[in-house]
Formats: sequence, C-alpha cells, structure tokens
Amino acid sequence: MKRKIDVWDYAGTIMKAVETGALVTVKANGKVNSMSIGWGALGIEWNTPLFIAYIRESRFTRELLDQNPEFTVNIPLGECDPYILNLCGTRSGRDTDKIAELGLTTVEGETVSVSAIKELPLTLECRLIYRQLQDVPAVAEQLRAIHYPEPYDIHVAYYGEITAAYILE
Repeated sequence: MKRKIDVWDYAGTIMKAVETGALVTVKANGKVNSMSIGWGALGIEWNTPLFIAYIRESRFTRELLDQNPEFTVNIPLGECDPYILNLCGTRSGRDTDKIAELGLTTVEGETVSVSAIKELPLTLECRLIYRQLQDVPAVAEQLRAIHYPEPYDIHVAYYGEITAAYILE
C-alpha cells in the first residue's frame, strides 16, 4: 500500500536521509539501477516542487537517466541495512544487478516508469525537467580541490519535478 504524503511535511526527514545516504533509482532498456547518494536538494523552482540529484558523469546511473528522464528517490525510514547503501554506492550497475543481489523488493511507480524500493519506503517519483553540468572552475577553490581533483569527474545536476510522494506500507 502507498500512503500519499506532503513532501514538505517530510522535508527534514528527506534531507537528513540524503546527508547519511539514500538511493536514486533509474530504469532504461530493461535495466534497473539504484545508486547511493549523499548529495541532493529539495526545493521549488519555476513554481514546481523539485528534487535535485547530483550524479557524476562517469556513473552508469547517469547513462540510464539520460536515456529515460525519470527517477525515484528512495529514503530509509527508521533502521536501514547499511549493506544496501554500501553496495549501491560501491558497485556499478554496468556489471552488477544490485536489486537482485540485495534481494530488494521493487514496487511499480504511479507516475513514472521507475520502481520504488520497499526497503527504503519514503519515495519521491521524479520526472526530469532540467539538467546542468556543474561548472567546475566556478566552484570555490577549497571545494574544487576536495571534490574535483584532475582529471575531473564532474557532477550533473538533475532537476526532477516531484510527481508523486508516498510511503510504502
């Protein structure tokens, strides 16, 4: 069962989870991939509720998202097996079916073609409305030295309109 929620009632929970680990799930060409994220933003732009996911250019998740402009954000509520976030953050979906290896339960999306993940039940369904490659020279030098050593593996900011928000029960 999906219990609809107001995103703004859960904004603190969502952002705290992103800080400690959440998943972005994508799907294209019959492949589903979940990637751990520790960077993200929740907000309103163009009078539209958004989740912004920052994904490095080299990631398989970026390849799939560029093919199918839809994604889900999967947020743990309460205890979450740290192995899920660890595996999804250290293995590539190019050569690992993370969903199968972890035995995760997928639940069909309501407004997007990408599944929710039952084990991380707070779900945002998002449809891409804008993407922007980060301008590394514009990043403050002290941050650039830490996050973008040469050769650069730049983040792309994916602005997803939140089309549905719910908790899987």
